[in-house]
Amino acid sequence: MRTSLCDLLGVEYPIVGFTPSEQVAAAISRAGGFGVLGCVRYNDPAELDAALTWMDKHTDGRPYGIDVVMPAKVPAEGSAADLSRLIPAGHREFVEQTLLRLGVPPLSDGEATPDGVLGWLHSVARQHVEVALAHPARLIANALGPPPEDVIASAHGKGMLVAALAGKAAHARAQVAGGVDIVVAQGYEAGGHTGEIASMVLVPEIVDAVGTPPGVPVLAAGGIGSGRQIAAALALGAAGVWMGSAWLTTLEYAESTSTPVLTDALLAATSSDTVRSRIYSGKPARLLKNRWTQAWAEPDAPDPLPMPLQNVLVAEAHRRLMEAGDPTVIPMPVGQIVGRMNEVRSVADVIAELVREADETLTRLGTLAL
Repeated sequence: MRTSLCDLLGVEYPIVGFTPSEQVAAAISRAGGFGVLGCVRYNDPAELDAALTWMDKHTDGRPYGIDVVMPAKVPAEGSAADLSRLIPAGHREFVEQTLLRLGVPPLSDGEATPDGVLGWLHSVARQHVEVALAHPARLIANALGPPPEDVIASAHGKGMLVAALAGKAAHARAQVAGGVDIVVAQGYEAGGHTGEIASMVLVPEIVDAVGTPPGVPVLAAGGIGSGRQIAAALALGAAGVWMGSAWLTTLEYAESTSTPVLTDALLAATSSDTVRSRIYSGKPARLLKNRWTQAWAEPDAPDPLPMPLQNVLVAEAHRRLMEAGDPTVIPMPVGQIVGRMNEVRSVADVIAELVREADETLTRLGTLAL
């Protein structure tokens, strides 16, 4: 299973793995895929620098990339304290009363209140880019459309490729016109920020729009967690796949998180147990459906705030929910593929199984030719 993407990225398999864990990203690259580290959680650029330095030492010289979040509509800027002052009192009251109803205890004495995710502020994301440019990363991806023109130019100046996620063919055309080298066609099934068009429809639309030679490589994303689904993506014209949710039940991810109950929640979920909502970040994102998400769907719930205020609002709640030890309240982005995530395996085992099944499927399909 080798495509043009393998030569472009310098990898063995056309499997790109997005993850917030540097341990998982490095393991993906070591196993022949292309690990991409999500940077949005690093409010302090020095912490990102430390993570990339660790990856430089643990990828065995294999290539890797980073993913930043720079929304096309620039969010309100400011420090965590500045943004916190913009949050309505009614929203704060709703969150606190909801936590009480769900039986979620307060933070431990002396535990610092988290600031929320600030990585989707352009000022912070630009610092992420600056850090990445000082490391041998092969690719910079933007999770919410194309990066600004100067960011693309800086990346290209360092010999780095630029990728962008697209939920519509029109978005993909604009991204390529702006200098993007790889388009990730992310369908409705995907975890995290995602659009409204399903992968089976979206992928060939975007391939036809920008992937036809001499176009750019298109990666299929959303609902991919098996070799058969990789084969289907290739049949739709994709040069490879972009996978995120599937790595959440790997040994490496479990070892990098302090929330064992998260694994329990993911293993118990079916493909029906997700919901697309704005309650995580202020933009539509697919999450694990549970008592926390249901509370926000009640008639008395306020409308979520715009990015970045919504995540600042729920930052402390997210910490408390994660530490509560209750799998029915975990606030976690995940795609519909969660229904296939039924056991904990190493990253290497996951990739080996993906490749084996994809090869078998492509061989079987080859026998169907007339």
